[in-house]
Amino acid sequence: MAAPGRVGVIADDTLQGHLLAAAIKGQGYRVLVSTAPDSLEDRWLEEGALDLWVVDLSREDRWQPFLDRLLEQAAAPLLFCDGQAPARTASHYPRWERRLVTKLVDYIGKPAVERLDTVPRVPAPAPIPRPREFQPLADGEGVAERVWVLGASLGGPAAVKQFLDALPPHLPVAFVLAQHIDAGFLDTLCQVLRRDSRLDCQVADTGSRLGHGRLLVAPVSESIEFDRDGGVRLTGEPWEGPYAPSIDQVLHNVAGGFGGCAGAILFSGMGNDGAIAAPRLAADGTTVWAQTADSCAVSSQPDAVRETGCVSYSGTPEQLARQLVERVRREVAVAAP
Repeated sequence: MAAPGRVGVIADDTLQGHLLAAAIKGQGYRVLVSTAPDSLEDRWLEEGALDLWVVDLSREDRWQPFLDRLLEQAAAPLLFCDGQAPARTASHYPRWERRLVTKLVDYIGKPAVERLDTVPRVPAPAPIPRPREFQPLADGEGVAERVWVLGASLGGPAAVKQFLDALPPHLPVAFVLAQHIDAGFLDTLCQVLRRDSRLDCQVADTGSRLGHGRLLVAPVSESIEFDRDGGVRLTGEPWEGPYAPSIDQVLHNVAGGFGGCAGAILFSGMGNDGAIAAPRLAADGTTVWAQTADSCAVSSQPDAVRETGCVSYSGTPEQLARQLVERVRREVAVAAP
């Protein structure tokens, strides 16, 4: 995992400075200093001290001498904010934070992503007993009746693996995983996820198909779309926004292309990917769950989605697996003739 960028925050409003610093840290960058203009120490302006300054001054006229000093002496580039940070509970907070991280990426590169060379190996949990309602299926064949999107970032592979390993065979669900990861580790990710699982796991490509008993992993280099029959197509276009793959875009494309997303689960990770699309889908009937903060390696991502108010259940990876099995069991029982 590459070391995240070193950022300094300057704000003349204490609350604004706190909100900016918290948002930047939540994306995986390091905030080495957060200060008011009149408290800035000269050592932070020196060459090599920081990679970027994020500056927010509500009264620039008051701080003109300071700004002149900053422009003249700061070795790191300056990013000037253009609006008051909203409260984290505000409906437009995810979009504000997304604009901020997009600017950060433009200046100092993308936030940290999973590489899989540091993922801890943990024992696979005992699989949940297969409910009698789950009859043997032609796994992966036919059109999936229900599709669940799994979203994860830093710490996600270990959590997702625990979740998948706990699932019983013949679960009538198709999964799509959007995992922020270094592109070179996609094949390794599939190997890790299918090692102790009963799911067919593969990187999504043109011609791939959603199917029960199958997990499609979204590629990193280009986005994917889905058709009504569960078919997958590479678009040839990069993912929108600063995240690759984009959980928000996967959710949108599954719901819009396939015609429905039964549920979404947000696992461990940095940032707020998913916090824009998940509330929209939840309003249309999609179930949204999230990993509990205390069971995450990093909880920024599931916390961001939780703060939108659309998460109806939070649990550890194994608890999430049990919740899903019981939910699907009830759905199958109701649908049985």
